[in-house]
Formats: sequence, C-alpha cells, structure tokens
Amino acid sequence: MTKNMARSADNRVKSNFLRWILICCGWLSIAGGVIGIFLPLVPTVPFLLLAAACFTRSSERFHTWLVEHNYLGPLVGDYLNGSGIPLRARRMAIGMVWVSFPATTFLFVQVFWLKITLMSIAAGITLYLLSLPATSQMDEDSSKSG
Repeated sequence: MTKNMARSADNRVKSNFLRWILICCGWLSIAGGVIGIFLPLVPTVPFLLLAAACFTRSSERFHTWLVEHNYLGPLVGDYLNGSGIPLRARRMAIGMVWVSFPATTFLFVQVFWLKITLMSIAAGITLYLLSLPATSQMDEDSSKSG
C-alpha cells in the first residue's frame, strides 16, 4: 500500500450516512465532468477533482477507478501527484470564476458585504489556481511519447 493510499485510509469518514453522501456527490461530480467534456462552458477538471476528493474520503475502490481510468484519470492525475494542472484547465477555471462570480455578485446579490465576500472568494480561488504548478500541452505530449 502506497503512502498516499495509507493516508487516504486514515482520512475516510466513519459514518456510513456521510460516506454514502460523499459517494453520491462524487458520482454527480463525475457526471458533471463528463458533461463538461462535451459542453465548452462546463468545467471538466474541477468536477473530477471534486469527485476525487469525495472518493478519497469515502471509497478507495471508486477513487482508484477514477485515477486509473483511461480518459478521466489523466485529467486529474498530475494534480493528485503534485505535478500541477494542465495550463488550459487553469485558464478555463480562472476564466469561469471571473465570469460566474461577478455575474452572480452584481446581478443577484443586493447586500454589500455579501458582494465583497463573493469577490474575495473569487480572488482567493484565482490566487490558489495561480499558485499551482501548470503543465503545458507540450509537456503532456512529450511525456506520452517518451
């Protein structure tokens, strides 16, 4: 058993009810990620990362399935291994944050402090995404051929 698998076994939730909620959220996230493959405005990688996080806490079998999946696994593998996220995914995520948060904030929110809070969250997400290492498409292609 690898170090990460041993750590994830320690992080599993003890409550069966919470475990099933996490499993359901994980599968809903995978569905969102798969939809995102085909619809350009729906993000794929964030949904798959959410699914991986849910499965890490609830089901080793589903987590292993996701990480080793032929199509979905490579989308989250670099992030889970600490190598970063694809540059295109980072750009898309930041773009979606700065389209959705301001639209929600200025069209639907009336309370000033809530507007400040939402925009602060958007800035925090952006800073986090910018702090992650990014893999370029060229790096991914060369690693596949080598």
